[in-house]
Formats: sequence, structure tokens, C-alpha cells
Amino acid sequence: MKAIEKTIAAARRGWEMAGRATIGAFVSARAKLAEAKGQGTTEYAILVGVLVVIAIIAITLFRPKLQELWDAIASGINGL
Repeated sequence: MKAIEKTIAAARRGWEMAGRATIGAFVSARAKLAEAKGQGTTEYAILVGVLVVIAIIAITLFRPKLQELWDAIASGINGL
């Protein structure tokens, strides 16, 4: 009987250790995913910022042509 009890106790300790290791791995993986998610958000924010700057520069450079195009569209609509 004592041998069976020792075996059961050893098995329980093994399962407890495996459970702790699994939980530790889960927490570690979750932390890495959260870090990667934050990194992805930062990259998207930088990308949007760069696109806004490019759009502002393009509008500034092509303002006369854009105004001419807008006026042509407006006069076409008013002519209807």
C-alpha cells in the first residue's frame, strides 16, 4: 500500500509541476503577444503619420492644379 501511495503522490507532484510549467509558458506567451501587439500598433501609427505628411506635401505642391480641377468640377455642376 505504501508503494502505491508513494507512486500516487509522485504522480500528483509531477502533474502539479507540469501544470505550473504550462501556466508559466502561457503567461510568457501572452506577454510576448501583448508586446508584439503594442509594437504593431506603433508601426501602424508611424505609417499613418508618414502618409499624412506625404498627403500634406502633395496637396501643397499641387494646390494650383487641384484648385483648377475643383473649379472645373464646380462650374460643370453649376452648368447643369
